[in-house]
Amino acid sequence: MRLSRRQALAAGGTALVAGLAGCSGSGSTASSDDPTLDSHPAGRGIGAQPRLGPPPGETTGTVVAFEDPSCPRCAAFERETVPKIRSNLVEPGDATFVFRGVPVVYSWGDPASRALEAAYAESADAFWALAGHYFENQSSFRGRGDGDVLSMTASFLDAETALDGTSVVDAVRAGTADDAVETDLSAGEDAGVEATPTVFLFREQTLQTQVRGSASYDVVAGALDL
Repeated sequence: MRLSRRQALAAGGTALVAGLAGCSGSGSTASSDDPTLDSHPAGRGIGAQPRLGPPPGETTGTVVAFEDPSCPRCAAFERETVPKIRSNLVEPGDATFVFRGVPVVYSWGDPASRALEAAYAESADAFWALAGHYFENQSSFRGRGDGDVLSMTASFLDAETALDGTSVVDAVRAGTADDAVETDLSAGEDAGVEATPTVFLFREQTLQTQVRGSASYDVVAGALDL
């Protein structure tokens, strides 16, 4: 089943589960027309997305990861691969890592994704701290309703970041993060994202391949020839 932004945003933000809950894993190469970061749906609105490193297009490699904070495979990718991308590729200035949130696995990923967008609107540092908190503590959030997820989120932001957690939650409840979530869901749908994580790898702004599942660092670095 294709990722549906309408279903994921409907009924107060109930996330789409069918066909995606398994957090699939596979890889595929780019089509022969060699889409670019500017033309590929994964790059749509990319300048406004959370990133590690310089703006997309200013480095040799660009890694665009569609992830769900509730997805176990995404947690594995964040735990095992992203730190190596950051230290070996981003910090030397060879690549940029871009995060795009698509709440499609467990239902708590929807309020979490909205909270991430609301936090990012105020502070990139708080965004990355909150994303890490979600991935590291998925078992604590699983099965929780929206109210509990947002309350736990506010407590974390108050304790561990410079943001006012209540203000972030109020922004989520007011719908200020809805457009940002819609942008990522729309980009993911048009890019053919059917599972999380799905990672698009661009070298010199040209798509090299896409990988579904918890891609290893060697796969990422090899595809980017870095």
